[in-house]
Amino acid sequence: MASTAPRMSPEGEGSASVLLLPGRTRLVLAGEVDTSLGEELTRAVAEVEDAGLPVEVDVRNVTFMDSSVVSALASLAFRYRHRLVFIKPPDVVRFLLEVTNLGEMVDIVDDVPVDAERETLSP
Repeated sequence: MASTAPRMSPEGEGSASVLLLPGRTRLVLAGEVDTSLGEELTRAVAEVEDAGLPVEVDVRNVTFMDSSVVSALASLAFRYRHRLVFIKPPDVVRFLLEVTNLGEMVDIVDDVPVDAERETLSP
């Protein structure tokens, strides 16, 4: 299975992509992630599940998240065999994790995994 090529979104527009890394999968969300992602988010979550590896959810660049995305992530966290790890969630995401209690079902890290610096997307 090949990873979905991450795409940089125009300012404000949201994106969801998957990186297959050694021993784990990274779901990368950026911009305004909302119901408009629909099929893109559904495909990304399915790819994460198909890989069956531990999952990092990179939300560092999320500027807005609506309930449809929270619902998709909660559903994944509930049924997935590995505990999800959220990377450096901004305040808007931390708030949603807290008010939905999703934060109790996932791990939150404030440091980007060491090898992530090599994987950082460039414009």
